[in-house]
Amino acid sequence: TCEFDASWAVMKTFNVDATLDQQIAAMGHDLSIEPYYVEDGDGVKIYGGDIQHHFSGDYETNFLARSRGKAMRKVFEAFKLPVRTVKNRKEIEQCLRKQRLIWIKTTVDFKPWVAATWITQSGEKYPAVLGNDHALIVMGCNDEDVVIRDPLGPTSTNGTRPYQYRVAWDRYLEVFAAQGNDGIAVGPAKERG
Repeated sequence: TCEFDASWAVMKTFNVDATLDQQIAAMGHDLSIEPYYVEDGDGVKIYGGDIQHHFSGDYETNFLARSRGKAMRKVFEAFKLPVRTVKNRKEIEQCLRKQRLIWIKTTVDFKPWVAATWITQSGEKYPAVLGNDHALIVMGCNDEDVVIRDPLGPTSTNGTRPYQYRVAWDRYLEVFAAQGNDGIAVGPAKERG
């Protein structure tokens, strides 16, 4: 549930406390097909639900279960937080200067990946990674690095994984591209008055 863990951390920053059930209700949960993959001469293909609009798969049992930023956007909007798509370094830097946080799709620990194509039941295709799909938060940057907040933190397979770390821009942009530069900037709710 890294997508929802990362969104929860973003929302808590802006004084919104949304449970996993509330987030899934806002996004929608596509269980019409349980994601599975095949590898053939054309590479790895993951067949699943419409991750552009809903979360696809059983997040408790299927390592392929996931969503994309456009689907996650519905969660932030349900809690009245302004959202915009970010696709490149310039947009990320602009949003960070405006005190926004950036929710992104990446790989675990920015490690290498197996490129895949996610294919929905209607035939839509999205760039994906096979085994180490992850969602993170960009919370700052300078000329050399991006500052990452990782809701995963220490695990049984990596007890020293930090909650916060830096990644060089070049590596960040390379890994960000693996999932189709899938990021959204989120800001605080606008005050009425």
